[in-house]
Amino acid sequence: MSTHSSPFTSHDDEIHLGVPETLQYRKEGHLLLRNVASPSAIGTYRPYIREVVREKAGQNDSQGRIEDYSSHFTQVTNVWRLNEQLRRFIFARRFAHIAADLMGVDAVRLYHDQALFKPAGGRATPWHQDQFYWPLDTQHMITMWMPLIDVTEEMGTMLFASGSHLEGPLVNRAISQESDAELARLVKERRYPVVSYALNAGDATFHSGWTVHAAHPNRSAIQREVITVIYYADGARILEPDSEFRRVDMEVFHPGQKPGDVAASPLNPLLYSRS
Repeated sequence: MSTHSSPFTSHDDEIHLGVPETLQYRKEGHLLLRNVASPSAIGTYRPYIREVVREKAGQNDSQGRIEDYSSHFTQVTNVWRLNEQLRRFIFARRFAHIAADLMGVDAVRLYHDQALFKPAGGRATPWHQDQFYWPLDTQHMITMWMPLIDVTEEMGTMLFASGSHLEGPLVNRAISQESDAELARLVKERRYPVVSYALNAGDATFHSGWTVHAAHPNRSAIQREVITVIYYADGARILEPDSEFRRVDMEVFHPGQKPGDVAASPLNPLLYSRS
């Protein structure tokens, strides 16, 4: 992977991945990349992210979604719509280009972003698969998970079950203690290697929508601050929702669209295209 030593503001400069990195991602379902965002960029945008989290947390606003995360962390979705400065960060061509390269697609759209803040003493995040929630007819969905501060295992880093994405949906459950127990059993039975990383601010992990993952509890005295961005391959169509979770996600993130439509609402801008 090529690196850039100078701070960026527009985020239009690209990081070009090598074959080993893309092959590792496709084999394991996750990848760690260092220095995806510069210290200067994190320093610029972190205060804006913290501010929208404070505002939304104070309003107890679920933003239209089914609330099943609040006992694990504070979640604010689509910060790009809440602060004009953050639009530049979330729409970064640099990030979207990495997502397209890892998935091997020509263009990607935004599904949504999330600020995920786990307070000191915050509980572990159960094992789960993100794509359980997403009503899109594609295997090409990926999440970038980027800390805004240096994060150690004690603060609640992610755990990935390597290779689990190759089997698609493993349990038909939302994130819960039940999903945790069932997936923990499968991770053990199928001997998926479990990987966790300590990250510096601006590093990022990328994981597939079907990769089984969890997060440690925050045993530190410091709030864990993370921004995530979810991408999908341009041209994906909306599925007929087979659960209340997918129905709500369709209505919230693809407003005005219906099953069978190409997923391209105003909330799903094209963030990168090779053409």
